[in-house]
Amino acid sequence: MKHNNFILLVVFCIGFVTTSLAQHKRYRIQNGIGIHGGITQFDIITDNFETTSSTGWIGGLSATVDLPHKWYSVSYNIHLSENNVNVLGIPEFSLFQEEEIEYKMFTAQVSFLFHAKIVEDYITADFGPMIQYNSELELKDDSQENYRILGYQNLLAQDITDISKFNVNGAVGLSAGFPGFKLRGQYIYGFTNMLNKLNNNNDIDTFGGSSKFKGHQSMLVFTAMILF
Repeated sequence: MKHNNFILLVVFCIGFVTTSLAQHKRYRIQNGIGIHGGITQFDIITDNFETTSSTGWIGGLSATVDLPHKWYSVSYNIHLSENNVNVLGIPEFSLFQEEEIEYKMFTAQVSFLFHAKIVEDYITADFGPMIQYNSELELKDDSQENYRILGYQNLLAQDITDISKFNVNGAVGLSAGFPGFKLRGQYIYGFTNMLNKLNNNNDIDTFGGSSKFKGHQSMLVFTAMILF
């Protein structure tokens, strides 16, 4: 229910801002609302765990505002995605065998992007801030919950799921295509420590490894967008 309320609020804000700007004489709406979808490659940059990135999916809405006499346009975007990442661990009752523990994470992202016009209406360089709400890291296979995280003696796979829910990111990328259709590639980096909540859990046993958790989101996004 909380996810639904959050999404409805963002959609309402996008619609309100878009309508307001459209009524201003100096602005015109270019291509209106865009619908996009694609794939993600997600990872967590951290010294605490050995991770490997994995592929997920993403979809969302965009509202673009063109500034005719400027070298840029702006857009308001909302994304929903499911991202996957693997953490290296050791199976229960094993001493040396290593195996990847598979996690997934749901995210809702709101961004405000500037689009520098390299070739107007065809190619833009994109950059801007992003606010993210994400779920905990969810084990894809519950049978792995008692796997030990590599580098620790007693830290289990289920112990690192409750990560920070709100994060601030930055996005940079490139969009190319035609007025009604765009392909977009983005790199999203997390400025905040998404593992910080683990530092507040006194029940976590970090014997054998670092007792300070720090990790930043790293995500590649490739999408196709239809503009109306």
